[in-house]
Amino acid sequence: MRSLQGLLCLALLLSIAGCGTTPQSSYYLLSSPISELPSGTEPAIGIGPIAMPEYLNRNSMVFLRGGNELEIASFERWAEPLGDGVQRVLAMNLASMLDTQNVRAFPWARSRAPEYAVRLRIAGLDADGNRARLVAEWALLTGDDPGVEITRRLSRNDTPLPADQPRGDAVAEAYSKLLYQLSEEIAAAIRAAMPTAEG
Repeated sequence: MRSLQGLLCLALLLSIAGCGTTPQSSYYLLSSPISELPSGTEPAIGIGPIAMPEYLNRNSMVFLRGGNELEIASFERWAEPLGDGVQRVLAMNLASMLDTQNVRAFPWARSRAPEYAVRLRIAGLDADGNRARLVAEWALLTGDDPGVEITRRLSRNDTPLPADQPRGDAVAEAYSKLLYQLSEEIAAAIRAAMPTAEG
């Protein structure tokens, strides 16, 4: 009888242990579609500072559930702080779009101030079941200290989310596309600010 009770207790403990297994977390990165390295060294561009909303300053991905409600993912996480990923991808995109290897992240030494500095404040970077959206205020300044503002804009971009991909994969890819679109706007502003070569 005791051996039967012991076996039953062992089976119960094994069942509880199996139910308590924590699912493995998945980690995601923002990416740039750029594959070729730039060949030039001008213009010199500085990226940062990057300001992120507090609700995005976490490892877990954040999703909109409708209205003002957010869902904090339990097992879908960013592999780096989201602000660092935004800065890294913007730098890669702009380096390629402007064909310059001379791109540096904020902060930089006064003796190595870039020609142009890009400051960015993310107002919203969100995803629901259908679309991902980016709202960002950015400013292009001269890179000296204090920099002179050349232009300031508020940009809004959105892109659909595919229904047939895992949520974390789809969101990381969509955010990367949105940052590419933002990079195109910033690159156009930098080109417009660059002095034209005299004939």
